[in-house]
Amino acid sequence: MKTKDKRKPSGYIGFAVLIILFIASIVIVPRVSQSGDMLIIGNTRLPMSAFAGVMSTMANLCIILLVVFYGKTGFIAAMILLIGQTPIWARNLIVTQQMGSLPGIFSTILTLIAIIVIRSRGRKIDQFQEEKVEQLIRQREQSEHLFEQTALALVTAIDAKDEYSHGHSMRVAEYARRIAEEMGKSEEECQKIYYAGLLHDVGKIGISDAIITKKGKLTPEEYEEIKRHPVLSNQILSSIRDYPYISIGAHYHHERYDGKGYPDGLKGEDIPEIARIISVADAYDAMSSNRSYRKAIPQQIIREEIVKGAGTQFDPEIAMIMRHLIDLDGEYRMKERETVRELAGDNEMHCGEYRSEISTGIVLTHTPTRIHLSYRDEEPGDGQTAPAIILFDSLDSRVHEDEETIRTLNYTEYCEIWLNGETVSHEIRAVRTDVKENAPAAAKANGRTVYDLEAVKCRDHVLISIRDGSRTTEVTVALPDSSRYAYIALTGKHCYIGDVHIEKAEEAVPDSYIPRIAEEISYIDGPVGDLPNVQVDGVRSAASESVPVKDKLLITFHAMSLPTARLIWHCPYIVLFHSADGRVNGEGYREYALIRLDGENWENDNHIPTQIIVNREESFESWDAWKQKNKEGFDCAVLITRRGNKILVSTKNLGLSVTSITVIPEELLNEDTPVFAALTGDQCALTNIRIRESNVE
Repeated sequence: MKTKDKRKPSGYIGFAVLIILFIASIVIVPRVSQSGDMLIIGNTRLPMSAFAGVMSTMANLCIILLVVFYGKTGFIAAMILLIGQTPIWARNLIVTQQMGSLPGIFSTILTLIAIIVIRSRGRKIDQFQEEKVEQLIRQREQSEHLFEQTALALVTAIDAKDEYSHGHSMRVAEYARRIAEEMGKSEEECQKIYYAGLLHDVGKIGISDAIITKKGKLTPEEYEEIKRHPVLSNQILSSIRDYPYISIGAHYHHERYDGKGYPDGLKGEDIPEIARIISVADAYDAMSSNRSYRKAIPQQIIREEIVKGAGTQFDPEIAMIMRHLIDLDGEYRMKERETVRELAGDNEMHCGEYRSEISTGIVLTHTPTRIHLSYRDEEPGDGQTAPAIILFDSLDSRVHEDEETIRTLNYTEYCEIWLNGETVSHEIRAVRTDVKENAPAAAKANGRTVYDLEAVKCRDHVLISIRDGSRTTEVTVALPDSSRYAYIALTGKHCYIGDVHIEKAEEAVPDSYIPRIAEEISYIDGPVGDLPNVQVDGVRSAASESVPVKDKLLITFHAMSLPTARLIWHCPYIVLFHSADGRVNGEGYREYALIRLDGENWENDNHIPTQIIVNREESFESWDAWKQKNKEGFDCAVLITRRGNKILVSTKNLGLSVTSITVIPEELLNEDTPVFAALTGDQCALTNIRIRESNVE
């Protein structure tokens, strides 16, 4: 390992000054030594030649300083400068026979010897320092490794007290570190927050096992006992004086932003930041992990709980970062890892009774999903043995049969499709089966039948094509509406399903790909205003026509979330943008801001600063009441004001006041650049859209 030379006094400037002084000295020395001029200082007369030695000494001093302060680079420069004098000395001795230059030659030789000795000594010192630094780094790494291993052993022992908290502390530590990274913390700060998260529950070692492992609801006395663990954590960890942040994080991670937490009832930024970070990470892992009384909560519901807790339970800024991490985690990897049968990872199933074995669901989209599989009977006789598909929707992409889970995860089973073409309908509007005979049935290889399936969803229709070599069966299903998701899961009855391979097609299909068997359900049959009504079935799946924002623009409309809407952000959004044709996602599209009526916002790809101010007025009851009123429908007004490159958007709805201030950089916007506004959203219907423009007062 090489260390940087810290002896340089002033970088390149000092280096250049020393070289200039040396050159000036050796140029002046010959002239001064041969000068007959006298220098009068008071009553004293000094010959100019007397200063030759001074200038020569200054030149040698510059050479030595180069080597001392600039290491290898200075040594090379000094050698070049000294050797560069050789022709001058040779000329003086041989050509002009100036013996007076001999002292200068001896002085140069002595200086040369001196800098070689200094450089040699300096290299040994540098080598010694590097070895010491490497030794210290190794010792520090060993200490940190020992500390981490000890901490891991401790938290593993604590987590082992309850089978449902296994790995909890390590996951909280990792989530806390990721939050810190998003906040722009240094690597050292992130590491501190990681260790604080790792040891945040160490105080549970002092809580009775009977309380920790209790499967039912805690009594008030037991809850008071469990609330002691932050104080116990602080008492245990405060003895680690070299790492005070660890005890701080453990002591205050159950405080609430609104001051209703414990143990000290701290409020807002009085709660140490490290504890506010761990609080969010801890809550996230608690919700995303299995418990004795419930399964892990789906990602969307966790996100909604984070939204609800912002400003009450959680620091709103840290809650926003956690929501952003959830949004980035499209495959729900930030959760407790468990053994789950994945079609792509475990490509065989042994099905006994019907639905005794069911795969995880595969989401269907405009891009066709292709599944190859083989099957064989596993029970002789005349009973039905065949593979089947379950078509459904669920927040966790899995099939459920328990009533409480069905209600919690909004599980909807559309239909069951046997691969022989039989269907069992549940919650669908229509189904049609078309069979095309291809060729005589091929002999089964090793008693197996090979199937190739293709499934695609276009708005409110699903098309599943089943080919077995002898015929192609196409099953078209009309879903309840176009805002729902659709998943397929494999199952069967008394059969083996193997050789499963799943892939996505390269290109999406248009909406017209599936012939309609039922009319599309519309929720926008109400009054039409200045702009056509818009139904947004998914996240920004549709948008209204745009309106240019000149000075002051008032947009009024009626909003209603769709029957399938179940989350806070299933509401209208306002988008500010620019494009050449004035259309959302049009040519040269650049988005400036996206404002949701629930007050959410995240920095866009252009990193244009947008400040969101959200206030809950006295009329705001709760988020659940807010969602219910969205479903009932309400009239909304949005005021957009533009002053140069500053755009203000404000709206008040159902007790929630939302104001956004967007400042667009001048290089992206000038007075002549048009800015457009449009309405979009997620699972909502927007009708009676009216526009009123005026000049800024």
